[in-house]
Amino acid sequence: MIDLTGRTALVTGGNRGIGRAVAIALARAGADVALTYHTRENEAREAARAIEAIGRRVLVRQADVGRRDDLARIADETLRAFGAVDILVNNAGIIRPQPIAEITARDWDELIAVNLTSVFLLTQAVLPGMRARHWGRIVNLSSVAAQLGGVVGPHYAASKAGLFGLTHAYAAMLAREGITVNTIAPALIETEMVTSNPRARADLIPVGRFGAVDEVADVAVMLAGNGYVTGQTINVNGGWYMS
Repeated sequence: MIDLTGRTALVTGGNRGIGRAVAIALARAGADVALTYHTRENEAREAARAIEAIGRRVLVRQADVGRRDDLARIADETLRAFGAVDILVNNAGIIRPQPIAEITARDWDELIAVNLTSVFLLTQAVLPGMRARHWGRIVNLSSVAAQLGGVVGPHYAASKAGLFGLTHAYAAMLAREGITVNTIAPALIETEMVTSNPRARADLIPVGRFGAVDEVADVAVMLAGNGYVTGQTINVNGGWYMS
């Protein structure tokens, strides 16, 4: 069993869906958890109560990860509250299904800012502490859209594909410092984001069903507890894309 007792995790978008499942799973493994939400504070408070019921400390903060000031603030407030960020899970993201002809430069800029740039900036913010302690785990949430194009659009696919390069670069540069960096690429996990998209159908998945959020969370906990797996993309996709 993976034991993360004494570790602190920061999970963006931890109020619902995959982020909520990951935050609670990390708490069950022993970590204290800071989680962020953009809207729907009531869901964030419910997730916090679930973590407190496990017996772990929890910090809840509102943030728009597309805003640089918010990213700096949540990193600073987590460090002040817990003294460290040992595990960073970059989960927060947005999805905007659109016909190609309707995608504007503004749509592109917003998805890149939220889904990709935020990961770079938040990673940069927590890395000094990880490097000083010679221990860190960074887990980035990408998507099968980065591998197959997906069912949303090129702006989303590109934003998620960028995480592969970011992961590989950090993993290579930090491998000797006790810090691992990996990506999880889910496909059609049964979340509001997926079920609200009529193009996302369970019959696209070879195993014949949507995935469960806990199936992604299990992988995140494994990566948080493993010091030898780095620079990898773990595909949690029911066999839709096989690498």
